[in-house]
Amino acid sequence: MAQGGSMESAAARYESTLDALSSLITKRSRADKSNKGDRFDLLFDYLKILELEEAISEMKIIHVAGTKGKGSTCTFAESILRNCGFRTGLFTSPHLIDVRERFRLDGVEICEEKFLEYFWWCYDRLKEKTNEDVPMPTYFRFLALLAFKIFAAEQVDVAILEVGLGGKFDATNVVQTPIVCGISSLGYDHMEILGNTLGEIAGEKAGIFKQGIPAFTVAQPDEAMHVLEEKASKLNVQLQVAHPLDASLLNGLKLSLKGEHQYLNAGLAVALCSTWLQRTGHPITNSNQTGSLPEQFIKGLTTASLQGRAQIVCDQFTDIESPGDLVFYLDGAHSPESMEACGRWFSLCIKEGNQQANLNYQTQDYTESSSEVAQQQTDERYKKDTAQILLFNCMSVRDPQLLLPHLMRACASHGVCFKKALFVPNISVYHKVGSHTLPTTDPQVDLSWQFTLQRVWENLMLGDKGGEAINTDQACEEVKDDTGMSVRSCNNSSVFSSLPLAIKWLRDAAQKDQFVRFQVLVTGSLHLVGDVLRLIKK
Repeated sequence: MAQGGSMESAAARYESTLDALSSLITKRSRADKSNKGDRFDLLFDYLKILELEEAISEMKIIHVAGTKGKGSTCTFAESILRNCGFRTGLFTSPHLIDVRERFRLDGVEICEEKFLEYFWWCYDRLKEKTNEDVPMPTYFRFLALLAFKIFAAEQVDVAILEVGLGGKFDATNVVQTPIVCGISSLGYDHMEILGNTLGEIAGEKAGIFKQGIPAFTVAQPDEAMHVLEEKASKLNVQLQVAHPLDASLLNGLKLSLKGEHQYLNAGLAVALCSTWLQRTGHPITNSNQTGSLPEQFIKGLTTASLQGRAQIVCDQFTDIESPGDLVFYLDGAHSPESMEACGRWFSLCIKEGNQQANLNYQTQDYTESSSEVAQQQTDERYKKDTAQILLFNCMSVRDPQLLLPHLMRACASHGVCFKKALFVPNISVYHKVGSHTLPTTDPQVDLSWQFTLQRVWENLMLGDKGGEAINTDQACEEVKDDTGMSVRSCNNSSVFSSLPLAIKWLRDAAQKDQFVRFQVLVTGSLHLVGDVLRLIKK
């Protein structure tokens, strides 16, 4: 009983911590123009309050901005340097299930005990010292400050920081003397904050460049590259272009993060790590001389892990013999370019899967070994047809007329067509940090955005079949099953009032039709991906 009580109090303490963190969210949506540069100088006041100025100046930091691939690049870099024997700290965003995912020490998310200790150390000091002139930091700024505190206290050898949004005014940009900076692929995203052209977006990202500090980027569109080179020149920054990693350098192994676009991110990570090692007095000896990668680099690139990016999870909660009857393919793509890459990855997985390829199932989701699972999938595959389902949502500031056609075309070019698209609202909301417990379904949820997505999809499907645009409101029907589940169904899609109901529909479909393997692509939003993971892994 005492033990149960202590567990309850620990859970209650964690919930109160998330409530305190949620109190720092001042905007209901990230897409708020007032995010831009909100008194950036306040960050230096916070560093003084937390006595972190000296610690940050001594930290050996890799700082990475970009539109696509910055999280993957940071993950690869962390894994490489950890395998080189260094104590690593990694700060990324957003989290998918638990806020502690944002802070990794030696490749593992910070434990709850340490998180609580460092959280309240920072929160209490800031609460005590802030005032009207220097108010409490907002949500992401606090998380960045917390990352600095964690990495300083844990005495990491290297801190790898992923920019949250933009670069110039991002909270991570309080760093004045990083060891090396990186800019991953640039594209159109968060234009309501960063600007409407690639040049404007590149200018914001280049805000992380520091006087005389080397920087790397990948091949960029001319408009973006011109701005990056101009900003670098003004700061005497040696800006170099990192080439995509040559797969032959991996000695027959494969990158652990899937998708051909990851070779671009891996190449950038290799360049960043090589420069970090050289500038910190740990030069590598055999990367350029022999034309091969050091063994530690290969191990880092082939073992790095990142949830919600090209991740495959087999559902374990359907009451059927074969666990492969309902498989979720999760990728948090949310820009036109990343949507295209996501479509290619999903399509290749489907084609390879149907040709007996290794689906890279996560062994922690099974009681059997991965080889046994792969064999089971192989044995069952030839007995079943397959059906591809899209489970989608995106922020209302994004343009589904751009996202969905890129996804559909990428899949169609590989011969993959969706039997059905399901549109759902996210469970998680911007103004509240998610807890371990899932909230109950809101019966009054506003589904107008999901209906918009459905209309775009239905017209795309009709156009693909040579038809004319229709009024989907008239072509759809409201359906309720005997559980009271509300579904808005069209020829090619359905809108569900909640994600749990959509998951239930998928599980019921897999249960009813045991001769079909359902392959579900979850994309459009990292928040949606996180919500799905919480539900199917709970």
